[in-house]
Amino acid sequence: MSGSLRRFAAITRLSQKQPFADLADPINRIHPFLKNRTKTQAREYVRFPNVVRKVREYEISPSLFSSSFSSSSSSSTASFGKLGFVGWYLGMVKSWPVLTKSVTSSAIYVAADLSSQTISKSSSEPYDLVRTSRMAGYGLLILGPSLHLWFNLMSKLFPKRDLISTLKKMAMGQLLYGPTMTVVFFSLNARLQGESGDEIVSRLKRDLLPTMLNGIMYWPFCDFITFRFIPVHLQQFVLIFMDCLYDIHGKSRETGVNYLLSDLLPSISRVQDPGFST
Repeated sequence: MSGSLRRFAAITRLSQKQPFADLADPINRIHPFLKNRTKTQAREYVRFPNVVRKVREYEISPSLFSSSFSSSSSSSTASFGKLGFVGWYLGMVKSWPVLTKSVTSSAIYVAADLSSQTISKSSSEPYDLVRTSRMAGYGLLILGPSLHLWFNLMSKLFPKRDLISTLKKMAMGQLLYGPTMTVVFFSLNARLQGESGDEIVSRLKRDLLPTMLNGIMYWPFCDFITFRFIPVHLQQFVLIFMDCLYDIHGKSRETGVNYLLSDLLPSISRVQDPGFST
């Protein structure tokens, strides 16, 4: 009986110290830290929909991303359309200078040779593709690499582009490089056509000096423009282009003279022929 009374008294004291709400919540009976932790998690859970709503408000929409991406891609495409080939070619000149300049020389020589044949031949005559292939090989294997080395040598010997340096480059080009490459061109072209050594020497004696004299007013002007105003990595392109213009102009002038003579010679012969009667 006394033991029962003591247990009842202990329960009464415990009930006075702890409220019934705490007794109903076993977590509060275990430790106060768990009580605070549970309330914190409950508050975070309550705030979670607000967080999701804020994230959705600031979420990047796919349409916005696609529009910005399309606008940037369209602008880059437009810039590539304007400077795409030029930028690509300059990059190739920088990365593969000898190969790029050699291929460029070959392509320009092919275009110039086809243009010359178109001007000089009649409509029924076919194109001389063997001759065109010789021009392509000469530009690719000889002229392209040699011009690259020559212009780089001139830029190292005379790095400035003032008037005195330009005149020195012009003099060396007219006295050294020009005659040498003319001899190489005549000799190689004649050899590929089957001429012998004596025939090549005779051709050089006959054609070398007149060829140099015909360009004595044109090539110094081209060298001055090239060395004075054109950057080193583009000098070869400009000079080959001027060379092709010179060849096309010479062929057209020769064709015009031939047409003029073909029209005049029959008339002259008829006038000089005493047996000619109208």
